[in-house]
Amino acid sequence: MRRTAPWVSLVNTLGAARVRGARAHPGRVFDRMLSKAERLAEADAALAPEFVESYRFLLDCAAETEGISLFGWEGFVDDLTRRMASYLRVERLVAERSEIAREPIERPVVVTGLPRTGTTLTHRMLSAHHGNRAPLLWELVNTDLSGADEKLKRRRIRQARAMGRLGGMAAPGWNRIHPLEALQPEECVFALPHGHNFTTRASMPAYLAWLDAHDFTPDYEHYRRVLQVLQFGLPRRRWMLKAPFHLFNLDVLLKVFDGATIVWTHRAPSTVMGSWCSLVETARALTYRTVDPAPIGPEWLGIFPQGIEAARRVRAGAAPGRFIDVSYDRLTDNPHGELPILFGELEMGWTGAEEDTLRSVLERPDSKRGHQYRLSRYGIDADRVDREFGDYWGQ
Repeated sequence: MRRTAPWVSLVNTLGAARVRGARAHPGRVFDRMLSKAERLAEADAALAPEFVESYRFLLDCAAETEGISLFGWEGFVDDLTRRMASYLRVERLVAERSEIAREPIERPVVVTGLPRTGTTLTHRMLSAHHGNRAPLLWELVNTDLSGADEKLKRRRIRQARAMGRLGGMAAPGWNRIHPLEALQPEECVFALPHGHNFTTRASMPAYLAWLDAHDFTPDYEHYRRVLQVLQFGLPRRRWMLKAPFHLFNLDVLLKVFDGATIVWTHRAPSTVMGSWCSLVETARALTYRTVDPAPIGPEWLGIFPQGIEAARRVRAGAAPGRFIDVSYDRLTDNPHGELPILFGELEMGWTGAEEDTLRSVLERPDSKRGHQYRLSRYGIDADRVDREFGDYWGQ
């Protein structure tokens, strides 16, 4: 199975010398990135010095990645530049208009769980309810006030669409795995400054160790400000949020979003890991000149069980009702029966409108994202997965 389009290899071959030169001087590259981000945000990097330095470190980690391609390097450069611009813009807006910081983010619902466990179906259904609201991809990648002029808004939507199209063109199978659509609800990782999402693209041990020691409180406080900016000046609706990697930081999330309810989706880890490793292989095929799939399984078996255990510790000390469980198997076998139960637990009505939305979601071409994978391809087997996850699946 070919993971990338043929033209990607040609681009990487022609740009090999260019990426070698950039990797030799990542500090110079970062300084140019930061200047561009300041211009786009109309803000000074002095607003967030610690955040800026953390991204300098992240680019250094990318520069140390052996075998990184031009496509992969430029992907990091473009992504981090955009993220810095959006971060600085949000911080500038809140500094200029203190009333933004008083916007209440009330009783948000956070969908999380291991990847490939039905989080997207659950999130889209919750987001479609008339009293709810989810951040859209284009809002997360270029956060601004709702009153931004229509011309600017259309340009940012086009930019988000172009980002999604480029990914689909470079990796034709990507749209079966995780399609990116500008006007659809998307994962919080597009606005959270740091997380394990970066390590899907490249194996970066130094960054992974940094994440283990990182205090995520400033990250989630910034994300709260992102939601406040998006909400400011609009009717208030209940936020529906989603990201598998919230599992690692539920203690911080529940502290920053005091009234949040966690919807935790569950599926057999041996099934999850095969599907996830296939996604990572595709992501890394866009980053590296060549990809060896065998180390991917052991690497992520060293990551995800930690997230599960962290989440279970938080849950053990949480008040009753803060967590709601959703079974992937029951959800996919009987969505018309399971989703009304979930809606009831969240004190949301289930009507004919929700039934119509569910039929529409299930009829979408991307609702069944079949892609082929074998655990053995990724250096693991079902027994090893079960051992690493311990008693999680039997809880």
